[in-house]
Parts: sequence; structure tokens; C-alpha cells
Amino acid sequence: MKSRLIREKFIQFFTERSHHHQPAAPIVNKDDPSLLFVNAGMNPFKDIILGNQPSTHPRVVTVQPCLRVSGKHNDLEEVGVDTYHHTLFEMLGNWSFGDYFKQEAIQWSWELLTEVYKLPKDRIYVTIFAGDKQDGLEKDLEAAQIWSQYLPENRILPFAKKDNFWEMGAHGPCGPCSEIHIDIRSEVERNAIPAANLVNQDHPHVIEIWNLVFMQYNRLASGKLIDLPNKHIDTGMGFERLAMVLQGKQSNYDTDIFVPLIARIEQISGKQYCQNESIAIAMRVIVDHVRAVVFAIADGQAPSNTKAGYVMRRILRRAVRYGYSYLDMQQPFIYQLVSVLVEQMEGVYANLTLQQDYIEQVIQAEETAFLKTLAAGLHLLNQLDKNKINQGMIDGRVAFELYDTHGFPLDLTALIAKEKGLVVDEIGFQQALQEQKSRSQKDAFATYSDWHIVKPGLHSHFIGYDQYHVTTTIVQWRSVSDKNGMRYQFVLEKTPFYPEGGGQVADAGYMVSGNETIVVLDVQKEHGLIIHTVAQLPTELERAVEAYIDIEKRTLTANNHTATHLLQAALKQILGEHVYQKGSLVTPALLRFDFSYPTKLSPEQIKAVETIVNEKIRENIACVAQHNIPLGAAKAMGAQALFGEKYGEKVRVVGFEGFSIELCGGTHVQSTGQIGLFKMLSDVSIGTGTRRIEAITATATEAFVDRQLSVLGAITTLLTNSKDPVKAVETLIHEKKQLQKQLALYHEKEIKYITDQLQSKLEELNDVCCLIQEVQVPHAEALRQIAFHYKPQHEQMLVVLAAKLATKAHIALLLSDRLQKRLGKNAHDVIKCIAPYIDGNGGGQAFFATARGDKLEGIPIALQAVRTLLEVLGK
Repeated sequence: MKSRLIREKFIQFFTERSHHHQPAAPIVNKDDPSLLFVNAGMNPFKDIILGNQPSTHPRVVTVQPCLRVSGKHNDLEEVGVDTYHHTLFEMLGNWSFGDYFKQEAIQWSWELLTEVYKLPKDRIYVTIFAGDKQDGLEKDLEAAQIWSQYLPENRILPFAKKDNFWEMGAHGPCGPCSEIHIDIRSEVERNAIPAANLVNQDHPHVIEIWNLVFMQYNRLASGKLIDLPNKHIDTGMGFERLAMVLQGKQSNYDTDIFVPLIARIEQISGKQYCQNESIAIAMRVIVDHVRAVVFAIADGQAPSNTKAGYVMRRILRRAVRYGYSYLDMQQPFIYQLVSVLVEQMEGVYANLTLQQDYIEQVIQAEETAFLKTLAAGLHLLNQLDKNKINQGMIDGRVAFELYDTHGFPLDLTALIAKEKGLVVDEIGFQQALQEQKSRSQKDAFATYSDWHIVKPGLHSHFIGYDQYHVTTTIVQWRSVSDKNGMRYQFVLEKTPFYPEGGGQVADAGYMVSGNETIVVLDVQKEHGLIIHTVAQLPTELERAVEAYIDIEKRTLTANNHTATHLLQAALKQILGEHVYQKGSLVTPALLRFDFSYPTKLSPEQIKAVETIVNEKIRENIACVAQHNIPLGAAKAMGAQALFGEKYGEKVRVVGFEGFSIELCGGTHVQSTGQIGLFKMLSDVSIGTGTRRIEAITATATEAFVDRQLSVLGAITTLLTNSKDPVKAVETLIHEKKQLQKQLALYHEKEIKYITDQLQSKLEELNDVCCLIQEVQVPHAEALRQIAFHYKPQHEQMLVVLAAKLATKAHIALLLSDRLQKRLGKNAHDVIKCIAPYIDGNGGGQAFFATARGDKLEGIPIALQAVRTLLEVLGK
């Protein structure tokens, strides 16, 4: 059965049983601060399971891409080494939100596997929760009894909490689970060892394919379990493993999900997958990792240096490194796999098809950059100082510096070291790594208390589109402790505060409770709740409070948010419909807009975009915001959606009279005239195929224009030809260039004169021809020119020249190759020794180095130190 049909049959089976088919959520998790990525099929439903958000459908079926590369659920190190772990995988899931429970979940799983997918019944084993004394939980006899209708007792296996109690993290929704395993070993192997002995033993051919989670508890931060408001079913079946079973393979990588990608690598590299185990592992790593990176980029997360982007960069670099080390791929090649993956996913994940060119550009640029890094790392390893290698072992902190600063993986450092007959101090590396992790955890560490319920049964509602002040009550609160100290977070029944989201910063403001005024420090959205952070809580939590937002900040922010919508529409008009938003930032001070485009905008394009936006501002177009529009209807209206953004079934549509229409939850002006004036400040590249525009509006634009006019006025006053300041500046620049040419000629003659005069200062000391002098030169570069003039004059040549330039002391030092060998030091070593005499630092190459410092009076001491070095040489 082909993989495409496997997906279709799963969805069809559950839609026939009244399940709503919900499209996949973006794998980059923007709604949950505890997760960088969607790592389980239940992530998009966490708010519903917690009871913070009502379910629109009691039964749901999904095919959800998941990414496991960090945190508790991390399969990265197993990927490629075995044949069934992946970073990115698709999870087939059926869901019940307070509807059916164990009976139906187990019955339907059995029907699907044995009647639709035709799996052999005698190869199926299941596990159930054995209970846990610490949590006070009994054995799941209910699940065991239901399974006994389909399987004999010896194939219903109880396991402890580690294997059969599903928890997403340290706290949150959880519950006992029942896993379905299948034995795909040969008949000989099955007769030799019973499969029951191999379940949950990481056997590659006795594997779990489906996990039925009976979600009924919520684990608090204290560790205590409480009942969820409703019982839910959360199942997850590994699509790749199921394909392996249904296609009669012994490895996920032998299925039609991965074979086309591996075939393309074979074609590019000229190597065969079955050639040897190292090559096979490398190809498995690459085809797995490219899927993860492609899906992430399509969902709006390109590789970068921070957070989720940094994880993506590491995964892609890991793939590059395997290609470099084991497939001899020293040129970018992974980007060539994108077209194969896009073809496989056509009609399944439209984001990949729409953004294929952009994804290829990003990956190719990342590959090119990292291959240069690999080359630089090789050079650094080749140039290691002897003191960093102890008894054939490379210092672990050196290996960590290569990893942390240059992105050079430890295993590659170890591989290169082995080729040189060296080993890496991996214990030292791990110590340095742990120290860095400890520092990062200390900076980011935060602990939360459990929520304290003040008003049971109330939910949070945002009323801030129309109201800037409201009388409301506190629903619940908790304390939070981090590097900023102790603070508090609360949820209001009604709030005018817009939480940070969609690129827009949070509202500022305050809350009044009796005689207390409490400043709101931050507002975030988490699990469907709008959470306000404050430094103190009201004394009386039950009494009504007055919530006020900062109207001026909200107004300025709204100006910039609406201008962002107008900007996107104008860019599409000038550059083409292929322009896609890649991110944004909307603050009271400015707006920032990231978009896909390969080249810098020309001055004419910038002017055209500005003209269109300002025309629309002057037209004073009214903002039409429509709430609770079905997502399909909104898209049919032409509303622009952001790749990687999670949208519900009902959305808010913001439009400006046919010119701009977008899905947006942010705040906007009532009509565009309020914006006043729009001005672009910059257009820069922030990565291959992605550009960033920064712009201002309203009072910020007025202030900018005033500053520019003030500067222009001051310049005009200073110029002799104030009637035509441009011509006057051009004349000044021309005159300056002419004077610089004349000055350069003068300096050239001066340096030649000094060089000739120094000929008489040459001396011989212990068979070394040396020139050790303080000189007066026009610039520091002159020291190098003079030193290089004397370099060929003797096989053992030493030149040390010092000069006082402005308030700085400069020293240049040249050592011939033969003298370096005799001294046992090079120019870099010597300059490092004498630089402290001038309170400075120095460095350079083996034959030439320089130093600069603040202590002018240290020059004679530094020169004498070099002379003493030569005198000692003769003893």
C-alpha cells in the first residue's frame, strides 16, 4: 500500500465515524512558550484538553507532522543509526474531546488495523498501564478487559509508568495509555523468541505503531494529579512505521516515503546506499533531516542563530556534515532534494509546493556558508598550537570553541583528529558544554506555581478592539520566579489588553484595585488564556478591578500595524504576487516587515511602494474587520494568510476597501488617514531569499522629516554655494580626493626617505641582522612598508619598528623564517610578549605581527626586550 493511500484510508475511516478532518498545524509552535516545535499530535489541542478553549468538534482526525529534536521527546541521536526513529515524522491521530473513551478507541483501532489495513491478528501485541503507587493509580483493568475481546491474555502486557503513562512534559495533560505493537520478524525468529519478551525492548522489528492515550489527568507544577474537566482520547500512530509494516519492509527508510530521496542522493553522490553501513547511516540522516528543515522553512522558520531557528541550523549542518564526511560531498547538494520531497507531498502539504524556490534558496545558502565553516575549522585544527595538544590529545575546550563559535561538530573534530593520530578530550568538551548549559539555564530558568482559582467557572474574554478601559474581575493567578525576581501573573474575566502575538507587541497600561495602582509589565497568550504579568497582586483578589490600557501606545501601534498591511499589498503590486510575508514586528516606534524576495529593492521600487502606501493613507480608507468568518470563506475572499501561522476554523478578516485583505487578530486604525505619513527607513537582507523593511509612520515620520530638514539646513549654511548644496558637496568631495592623492604622494616620498635613512641603523647581533628603532612615520601602514623593505636583506633578519601616532603606541615586528627556527618563536609569539609593555594587545602571522597600546612611554622598554632576546640567543 502506497504511503499516500495509507493517509487517505486513515482519514476516511474516521470521517466515516463522524470525525472532523482538521488540517495539520504548523510544526513551529508559536502559541506555547514551553515548546519550540509541535512534538506530538496533541499539541494543537492542548487548550481544549485543559478546558481553556471549547472544542468546535467533539471528534477529530488529523495527520500532523511532528518534530522531536530537543527536550524530553528527543530522538535526534537515534536518527539514522537505527531504522525507525526520525526527527520529523507524521502522526496519524483520532481525537475525542469529552465524547467517546476507551471502548470506542480500542474497538476502532482494532478494526482499522485488521480489517482496513489487513494486518495479521496473530502478530499484534498491546500494552496497558500497570499502575503506580506514587501517583496512587491502579492498574488499567478497563483497558485490559476491552482488549480481551480481541486478543488472548498473553498478548495484553502490563507495563509501568515509564512506558504506559503518557505525559507531554513536567506538568500538563496526561493519562494512562495502551500501545499497539507488531511483530514483523521472520518465522524462524518468531519461533526462537516469543515477541512478548521483546515488546518495549527497542527491537527493530517488534515495534510500537500506535499509542492510545486516555487523557484524564492534569499534572500540576507540584506533581499532584487532578482530574481534567473532561476525559479525552488522544491517539498517535507513526505514519512511517505503519508504512514499513504495510509495505513489507524491515526499515522505514526502505518505504516509498524515503526511497526516492535516497535514490536522488545516490545519483548526486555517485555512491550506493548499500555500499557500507557508514554510507547508509549518512544517507538516512540526510533524508530525515532534509524533511525536518523543509517543513520548518515552509512553516515560517528559516535557520538562524536563535531559538527554533538555531535548532534548524544545527539539524541542517548535521546533514551537511554527514554528506561531507561520508559521501565526499564538498559542494552544496541537499537543496537538490527539495524538489523530490515537494513532488511526494503535492496535494498533501500545499505550503511546500508554493514555496519550493524559496526553500531551495535558503538551504543552498546555509549549505554554502557551513561548508566554508568546515573549511575554516579544518584550517584551525591544522594550525593548533602545541600547548593545546597534550600527549596526543586535543584540549576539550578547544574542541568546544570550534563547536560553539564555528558550528564545528565534535564528531567531525574527532574524525579529523583521528586522521592526524590524535584524540579529543571529550570529557573536557562535555564539561565546557555543561558549563554553557548551566549559564543558559540560569539565565532562562523560571518556576511557576500552580494556578489559584479566584472565580470558578469564568473564562477570559478580549474586548480590547473597541474598549480601552473595563471593570472586570480576576479569574485566576499564579506566582513566577526567574532572574527578574518574584512576579505574579493573572487572568481577567474581561481584558482590554492585547497580548503579544502576530508580530504586534503587547499593550501597556495599569490596573486599579481600590486605592492600589498596579502597572501591567507584560501581556502574553498561553494555552488560550490572556496572561497579565505584574510586580504585585491586589490586596483583595476577589474585588472588582479597573483595567486601563495606554491609549497613546495602542494608537501608535495600530498606525504601524495598518501600515504593515498596506505595505504588503503595495509590495505585491510592485514586486509581484510571489512576495510572501515571513514575519513582522509592530511597535509604537516602528514597523518591521520580512518578506521573500531575492534581491535588494531599487530606489525606483522603494519610491513606488512608498507612493502607493501614502496614496492609500490620503484616501482615508475605512478599516472593515469581520469576526468569526469560516476559514475557507475567508480564503475565498482573497484574505492573505501567513505561512506557519495557526488559524482556527473561524477567523478575523481585516480589509481596506479591496486594496488589502488579510487574516489578522491585531489592532488597527479606524481609517487609514490616521496614519498620517509612511516612510521606509531601510531594506536589508536577513538571509537568502528574505529581506527586511523597517519603516515609520505618524509622529515618528514627522520627527524624522524634521531631523532631515534640520541637517540639510545646517549643511546648506556651511556650504559656500548654498543655492545648489548638491553641487557644492560634489565639489568638496572632488577636492578632497585630489588632496588625498597629493598627500599619498607626499607620504610615499617621506616613507622612502625614512627607509633610506634607516639603512645606517642596521646592526649585527649574534649573527642576526637587526633593525630596532623608534621612528616618526605618517601612519601605521608605513611601519609594515619599511619592515618589508628590509626583509630580503639577510637570512636571519629581525626588524622592530615603533612609532607614536596620535595617542597610541604602535609596534611592527618582522622575523625571517630561519630566525624563527633558531629562536623557537615566531613573530606572533614575540609580539604577544612585548605588547604588555605598551598596555596593548598584538598578533599576526608567523613572519610579521603588530601591536597597539595606550602607554607611549613603554616603547623603549619593549624595544629593549627584543634586543635582550637576541643577546640571550648568543649565550
